Amino acid sequence: MLSKNLLFIIIFLLAVNISTAQSYEGLLTDNYNGVHGILSNPAKIADSRLKLDINLIGISAFFGNNYLGINLGDAFKDFNKTFDEAATNSNENNFMAANIDLLGPSAMLSLNEKNSVALYTRSRLFINVDDINGATLDKEGGFNEDEDFFINEGDVSGDINLWTEIGASYARVLMDNGEHFLKGGITLKYLSGIHHAYINGSEVSVDYDATTKEVTTDGTLTYGNDVSGGEDDGLGDFLKFGKSSGIGSDIGFVYEWRPDHKDYMLVNKNGNPVSNRGVNKYKLKFGISITDIGSIKNKGGQENTYDLDKTQSIDDFDGDDLENGLENNFDKIGTTSSSANSSLPTALRANADWRVMSKFYLNFNSDISLRGKNQLNSNHIQNKLALTPRLETAWLSIYSPISIMKEIGFRWGAGLRAGPFYLGSSSVFTSFLGQTKTLDLYAGVKVPIYQTKLRDKDGDGLKDDIDGCPETPGPIENNGCPWEDNDGDGILDKDDACPLEAGPIENNGCPWKDSDGDGVLDKDDDCPETPGKMEFNGCPDTDGDGIIDGKDRCPNHAGKPENKGCPDTDGDTLVDLDDECPNVAGPVSNHGCPEVTKEVQKQLNDYAKTILFDTGKATIKPESVTVMVDIIQILNEYPNAKFTVEGHTDSVGSSESNQKLSEARANSVRDFLINEGISGNRLTAIGFGEEKPIASNTTKLGRKQNRRVEINLIK
Repeated sequence: MLSKNLLFIIIFLLAVNISTAQSYEGLLTDNYNGVHGILSNPAKIADSRLKLDINLIGISAFFGNNYLGINLGDAFKDFNKTFDEAATNSNENNFMAANIDLLGPSAMLSLNEKNSVALYTRSRLFINVDDINGATLDKEGGFNEDEDFFINEGDVSGDINLWTEIGASYARVLMDNGEHFLKGGITLKYLSGIHHAYINGSEVSVDYDATTKEVTTDGTLTYGNDVSGGEDDGLGDFLKFGKSSGIGSDIGFVYEWRPDHKDYMLVNKNGNPVSNRGVNKYKLKFGISITDIGSIKNKGGQENTYDLDKTQSIDDFDGDDLENGLENNFDKIGTTSSSANSSLPTALRANADWRVMSKFYLNFNSDISLRGKNQLNSNHIQNKLALTPRLETAWLSIYSPISIMKEIGFRWGAGLRAGPFYLGSSSVFTSFLGQTKTLDLYAGVKVPIYQTKLRDKDGDGLKDDIDGCPETPGPIENNGCPWEDNDGDGILDKDDACPLEAGPIENNGCPWKDSDGDGVLDKDDDCPETPGKMEFNGCPDTDGDGIIDGKDRCPNHAGKPENKGCPDTDGDTLVDLDDECPNVAGPVSNHGCPEVTKEVQKQLNDYAKTILFDTGKATIKPESVTVMVDIIQILNEYPNAKFTVEGHTDSVGSSESNQKLSEARANSVRDFLINEGISGNRLTAIGFGEEKPIASNTTKLGRKQNRRVEINLIK
């Protein structure tokens, strides 16, 4: 077997990839999660279902990988055989994932209908090492000195960061017009770094020759850490502050669609609206946020870069840990007196929640990392999509998240919140049903104080405690009681326009009148508010064309009955009111405007292809102004036609630069036409780059033909 020192160094240099996952999965979809809501979107606490929520202690832990698959059921049968029976999947980008999130004493307070605040304490452990060759993991049990091996690790990076947060959140309602509801929130947090260490390697490889007992390493490796070396004092490390510090922030927005908002609208005895803050009012809810913006400025650390290009006997390796192994066996080619800042795992989080029925919801969530996985000392989350069905009440919620995590795969779990307790796992079912690559668990205890739910038994919009008839619906004006029929005309006062004067139901309980004084009673008058002629049943004919104003589309301009009283100036069978070109005849199919013919289309493109630009630029040459004027004259002849301005290039240069140039030239032509009076909504600029050649790019003539602009009718 190879020496322990060599094995230790190789395993550390080519260590497993660890990334992070969403904490408290399932619980964060709950409308009654209180202070936990700020972890994914600070806007959630505005218009909360809780008056006050105090988290005493909560912890979330996650582990996952794409190399090793185990069945948790085997651990209960014989734990020693769990990893012996595990399935492995070795490739060039194997990784594992781990995360610990400790939420300490925290509180959320709803100040009023629009404003909420929260304070929290939190400790987090993130570890990242990326792009590990599975051959390294396959050798974890040791290397046989009598067998050659070669591992091409390539580029590798990794970091471990432990820090404490103290945060403050503020959220408020930004818009509430009944059906549409919007709220926003922001969190600011003080960060205290406790431990950190990181590596960043380039073109790393290990080649062992069993005949000579020599190992050849290659590449470069940067290693940085805090001076203390990250000594672990146990759980106490999660509860202390370090000498490094930084500022972080989260920002988010939540929109709710409330089509049935009137069903939740209650009023007091004065008719003023009262918010029923104890119930959810939305049918669909959408949230978006960016979390963990910021970094920790590390103090007292160090960073060294080593040249791994070396061949030496395995017996010459010296070192008991990674730092000593690098220091004692490889040449140092760079050093700094401080280590790199620790970047927070910035992420974009999108969320949609569908209220299927009263207490049953479906939640769709997406977490996308905004940090590159190979950045120096930069934490990042693992991209994830999740669908979570949820049964939700104030005192009890049950969830079952189903998710796909990038490079880990399918996960299925369960969780619940029962009063002050919460417990869950996003992978509990997949952990027992087969070979799983992920394990996680969260649990905690809190003190929730819920908003009061207002009651309205008869559904008349008046609170029961001030409703004169709480069992029978009635109008607010009548103290929640049904209307009477004071005039005895058989029409209840609530429907009677004249409750103290009897009248027929056809006239809403009022006696018939002649409101417009034209001699035709309102009951017989088709236009009771406008004086008219008897022959027209009391309706006027202002333009005298024999068509009453109510049926005359052009009551102030005489026209023919077949045109519904409107004139047709150009005689194209399309009345002026509907004719986009009333002074020029054109077919109905083109809204009364002349159509662009194939000949006109060809003439446009013949002109367009002669437009000249400065070489490699989108600037139109002065000599092309004349042809641009010709194009404008044609476009003005067809005022309702819309066109695409299409830019094309030859294949010289990169496709990316050609695409940008074609877009710029198309926009340059479009801008010129708009500046000369062509309406912008008639023109759309599109760049196709080198995608649509009309001639061969292998000849100079062909390339010249391909460098063109086309103006095409949008049909």
